[in-house]
Amino acid sequence: MSKNFKRQESWKYKRLDDRWRKARGAKNPYTRPSAGKPAIPRDGYGKPPAIRGLHPSGLREVRVFTPSELEGLDNKKIIVRIGGSVGGRKKLLIWTKAKELKLRVIQNEPKRSKKDSK
Repeated sequence: MSKNFKRQESWKYKRLDDRWRKARGAKNPYTRPSAGKPAIPRDGYGKPPAIRGLHPSGLREVRVFTPSELEGLDNKKIIVRIGGSVGGRKKLLIWTKAKELKLRVIQNEPKRSKKDSK
């Protein structure tokens, strides 16, 4: 149901990108709804409430910061995202524990350090 909204007059000028930018100004024809103008993002274009906030795979996304947070998660309904502030060593621990519990992890497998490979 999502719609691609274009920036005003982006089709006229090469220097303007297609990405949406809100039209500002009281007399701007795009701020006032009128026939013949492209669609503007409004309340009616949202996703259905049942799928709002889900990962594109259809699973609910959970951020994890410690390996203990993985216990009790349902692998059929949840996909795991490792928190950005987690260091390399703990990322590897979370990754291996998630694979043991057959949980899907969004990020790629973390690189092993030279100390771990010896």
